[in-house]
Amino acid sequence: MTAQTAPGRGRAPADPGSPRPAGTATGTDGTAGARRIRAAFDRARGDGRAALIPYVVAGYPDAETAFRIALAAADAGADLVEIGLPYSDPLADGATLQRASQVALRAGATFDGSIALIERIASARPDLPLVPMAYANQVIGGGDGATTAERLVAAGACGVIVADLTPDEGGPFESVARAAGLAVVYLIAPTTAPDRRARVAARSGGFLYCVSLVGVTGARATLPRTVGRLVRDVRAVSPVPVAVGFGVSRPAHVRALVGAGADGVIVASALVDALGPDGRDVDSLAGRVRDLRAATRRD
Repeated sequence: MTAQTAPGRGRAPADPGSPRPAGTATGTDGTAGARRIRAAFDRARGDGRAALIPYVVAGYPDAETAFRIALAAADAGADLVEIGLPYSDPLADGATLQRASQVALRAGATFDGSIALIERIASARPDLPLVPMAYANQVIGGGDGATTAERLVAAGACGVIVADLTPDEGGPFESVARAAGLAVVYLIAPTTAPDRRARVAARSGGFLYCVSLVGVTGARATLPRTVGRLVRDVRAVSPVPVAVGFGVSRPAHVRALVGAGADGVIVASALVDALGPDGRDVDSLAGRVRDLRAATRRD
């Protein structure tokens, strides 16, 4: 995965507890959705820890179980929940999430069904910020994405991660998302040039997704030795909280990222793996979320 662009921005403080400047007028950090996301990061920081963002695949292994999984993750300590919308060609996803997406699609998952799931979760846990992750073809398709942005907000989503959308091409969608009150979260990767990082961060709403490694998603035994420096460098230029994902699978990974200054940690494949081969071991997932949450403290 590559990363993205935008007009420049001043440097933000490196202290995790320091205030950050507001996002630019051309981004979506001023939206109601972004404010809800930022509030979740602020609450976690006030509690002396980083935010934990578990990932749930909509419709995996089926719609009802996915709902139970999302509530279990929330009740076990999630500060926000990222909801992956099943897609036939998930370019950024590794084997675990590809398999889960295919299982969900075979079980009847659709975009409309994913919207309905978001609405159910938002109704059951109204204080929990929900951030769907999708691809441009799902969200924008052949139009401008206005209808999708409005539907996501109406369902209760605060923001959306469009994995293959860069700020180079994201301006029109940002505009309609801003009108709907939806934050557009951009990603950066280790291969993102240093002078580009600030420009991407300036356009990201709510938080910036920092990809920890070169490659696709998937639980890793270790994270790259350079990830700590990456997190510190990205935080130094980001006006929004920085959440790190891809490969994060263990409490030790979380502690290392928190120690490097990450504002949040995203865990995806490891939690899908925790559900077992049939995707139904909700108790195991909840236990894994609790362990990861304990590792987010800045002790």
